[in-house]
Amino acid sequence: MDQSFGIVGGGIVGLAVARALLLRRPGARVLVLEKEDRVGAHQTGHNSGVVHAGIYYRPGSLKAELCARGRLLLRDYCAEHGLSHLECGKVVVAVDRSELERFEALERTARENAVPGLRRLDAAGLREVEPQAAGLAALHSPQTAITDYVAIADQLAGEVVAAGGEVHTSTRATGIEQKAGRIRVLTDRTSYDVDRLVLCGGLQADRLGRLAGGAAAPRIVPFRGEYMAVATGKQELVRGMVYPVPDPRYPFLGVHFTRRVDGGLEVGPNAVLALHRDSYRRSAVRPADVASIASWPGTWQMARQHWRTGVREVRGSLSTRSYMRSAQRYVPSIGAEDVVRAGFGIRAQAVDRDGSLVDDFRIDRDGGVVSVRNAPSPAATSSLAIAEHVVAQILTA
Repeated sequence: MDQSFGIVGGGIVGLAVARALLLRRPGARVLVLEKEDRVGAHQTGHNSGVVHAGIYYRPGSLKAELCARGRLLLRDYCAEHGLSHLECGKVVVAVDRSELERFEALERTARENAVPGLRRLDAAGLREVEPQAAGLAALHSPQTAITDYVAIADQLAGEVVAAGGEVHTSTRATGIEQKAGRIRVLTDRTSYDVDRLVLCGGLQADRLGRLAGGAAAPRIVPFRGEYMAVATGKQELVRGMVYPVPDPRYPFLGVHFTRRVDGGLEVGPNAVLALHRDSYRRSAVRPADVASIASWPGTWQMARQHWRTGVREVRGSLSTRSYMRSAQRYVPSIGAEDVVRAGFGIRAQAVDRDGSLVDDFRIDRDGGVVSVRNAPSPAATSSLAIAEHVVAQILTA
């Protein structure tokens, strides 16, 4: 008899895992449990929509490996199903000499990761690609693309159901019991018995891991990433994407200009501590989420190391002019008067007990349970490859 599989989490990663299981085990019982009333409600539906080419990730890391494969799988998947996928390209720009050492290191990383079509540009070459961008040098990644991840998640969910799988929305996992070779998932509606379980909880990854008896570390510390929308009259000033050289101390890529598949242009995101994991109101506070942040020793270690950066990010959150001051270094012709506040996303940043920000994907297996404990960007880009990786683990459990 075929095994039965449960997936907790109906974001793009969880849905990709469900699809991959059905491809490998046609006819198996595969069910996805999602606490919201729709799939792709959180990180999948609140990001920049970028399909990354692998510029940033430590060579040999799981991120580098799965991003490289996932990018190609996603491109082909979009083509097969008629979904938006536009290779508008990206430039990563060094605007002053203090950034050149980091820029050189980033170029070495990108070349070791075999980023396709990568070119180094001088100031004149940068203006040929992005006429309104300013900088001393840039890395041009012409195959970096944009897409609609919610549309992809919807397509994946439809495939899962068409193949005989089940997608249960408005179903919150409240407990996980392992006994006699079976796994029981308790929810706020009913319970489900499965042979194998995959936890793809995103913003709830740490809590789901603990429900399954996993380690307390890492803890999810949520960060709000706010976006600005550029006014229609200036949207065409950026052809593709313009990014800063990232600070290697952080897994965040910095405020950048990104085209959207609907033709819009956004600036963002920043990174401000979020006091509610699930709400997209700026003032939202959930006491349980605040307690989770405050009670974790890693939070205070992180704050001691990075408080100056935190103050700068809060200042940008409170003031559009301050927010755009840093962005305007890269595209001087777009300022505070040219943008309005748009939406924001919440990033599930895993933090270890010592305060270190977990950078690489972290996927644990304990018996019949595989737990995706850390899957930040480029998880959406890598989702189909992450699914292959997870399924290989769960089928050998």
